[in-house]
Amino acid sequence: MDTIRDRLWLWGHEEGSHNEEWDLPAASQITPAQAAENMGLPNVIMVRYRKEFNAPAYAESLRDMKRVVWSIVGNSGINEGSDMSPLRELAANYPNWCGVMMDDFFLNNDPTAKAVYSVDDLKSIQNQLTINERKLDLWVVLYDHQLHMPIENHLAQCDVLTYWTWRAQDLDKLEANFARAEAMAPNCRKVLGCYMWDYGDKKPMPVDLMQQQCELGLQWLRAGRIDGMIFLASCICDLDIEAVNWTRDWIRKVADEPLT
Repeated sequence: MDTIRDRLWLWGHEEGSHNEEWDLPAASQITPAQAAENMGLPNVIMVRYRKEFNAPAYAESLRDMKRVVWSIVGNSGINEGSDMSPLRELAANYPNWCGVMMDDFFLNNDPTAKAVYSVDDLKSIQNQLTINERKLDLWVVLYDHQLHMPIENHLAQCDVLTYWTWRAQDLDKLEANFARAEAMAPNCRKVLGCYMWDYGDKKPMPVDLMQQQCELGLQWLRAGRIDGMIFLASCICDLDIEAVNWTRDWIRKVADEPLT
């Protein structure tokens, strides 16, 4: 029987990724694997943050995780095209890989395009995600400020939708906005993304709002409304941030409870 912990994920970036631009209280040096151990999380979504990225080294460092999802679109839409051959070669060596992530996939400010890949591109990518008889799921990020976009056809090509509230002050709309996301992608499994820092406004995540995210997510998880929860990001897990510390304690308290 699955426990709560089995459904919890860490959003991973290269160490130090957020040191320069998000007004963090100190510089972080923790790796994704170290952060997963620190937080008590068995599953990692490894998302490329920089243009230079030592993929084999990070893949090897996550060999012992229960499940790994690997980005094919990184932050700010960084990608290397829709040919999955390099990823397929890497994934063949790691049986714990279960999916690929498209971060920052929908382009908020581009007047000529609404997504990194077209619907036909996504169909092609899906056809390349079977590796040694193992099918990798196609994951995508959707933010609350993108709910107005006409992207249902893109979402229909995805297996897992991860839903994020960019600014902490908008978490009061989480229940209503998540219902809109569900309606936009009725056939996707859903995973709730939980920021441990208010990146939208570059300031600490209030603990009461961190608690709101976690408790609502746990309620939805137990009800089968979502498939999991993600905590972002690995590269702040060694900092003395109140919301991070609260989340670590919360995970410790609930993670070993049975899912149902």
